[in-house]
Amino acid sequence: MTGTFLMSGVKCTPLKGALLPQVLDSVDCLLFDCDGVIWRGDEAIPGAPQVINLLKERGKRVFFVTNNSSKTRKMYADKLQALGFNAKEDEVFGTAYCSAMYLKTVCGLQGGKVYLVGSNAMSQELEAVGIQQTGVGPDHIHGKQGDWAAVELDPDVKAVLVGFDDHFSYMKLNRAFQYLTQRDCLFVGTNRDTRLPLEAGKAVPGTGCLLQAVETAAQRQAQTVGKPNHFMFDCVASQFGVDPSRCLMVGDRLDTDIMLGSNCGLKTLLTLTGVNTVADAEVHQKSGSAERQGMVPDYYVESIADLLPALQG
Repeated sequence: MTGTFLMSGVKCTPLKGALLPQVLDSVDCLLFDCDGVIWRGDEAIPGAPQVINLLKERGKRVFFVTNNSSKTRKMYADKLQALGFNAKEDEVFGTAYCSAMYLKTVCGLQGGKVYLVGSNAMSQELEAVGIQQTGVGPDHIHGKQGDWAAVELDPDVKAVLVGFDDHFSYMKLNRAFQYLTQRDCLFVGTNRDTRLPLEAGKAVPGTGCLLQAVETAAQRQAQTVGKPNHFMFDCVASQFGVDPSRCLMVGDRLDTDIMLGSNCGLKTLLTLTGVNTVADAEVHQKSGSAERQGMVPDYYVESIADLLPALQG
């Protein structure tokens, strides 16, 4: 019966019993989202460090893929290690790093600067691949509207990159807009997540809100790098030579994590310790929409700790 489940295309199946080791045996590589999957805030999900560490002991490749652009790869690796995860910097793929790689490898940005609506972490990742930036930090408003339209622009800027920026302001929006009126100026966003979920059901606006503001002003659409965009997986695959058919994407969000897996031909596992529920997935499954089927996971678990029985002993 389990073989039928694994091969028949049945989706949104609880991953337990004999099916669990069968699925784990069918993959060599696992990609984990971070917040809501392996940790919440500054605390590890109970059992998550043991799962990650046992997977590695069993010879599985493990990577961490996150749309959060506020940390460098090293900052993420330090946090993972502090929480008890066996993790290395080159196993972390965040949008700060991936957007820098996108600008360097796909856009071929050489010898130009980036106007950055984003964090110090994004600045560090850009500089690590040889791309200079301007724009980090507060940009306060001065003068009148005529002054705003004539704001000083750096002639070396060849691209605008929008990520999470807790200094986002009208002046930053205006400056990004002025650069983007130059049609040869590239326009890249880290991700389109509109909300950042917090503890106790609370949330704050996410990067997608800032990106949509810039897109609306400029009347241009950005190329986004983060999940569910294919490039996030391409970064992993190009560096480590992983086979998509033997990869499992593990996440808590249907529209980013599970959709990334669907877009890239990966098996998908929804964990219920974060944003979405099985009921959410079933709504997509019953919608009749081909696009929304991409948000239906192959499997689900209450927590990734549910993988432990197949890894222990």
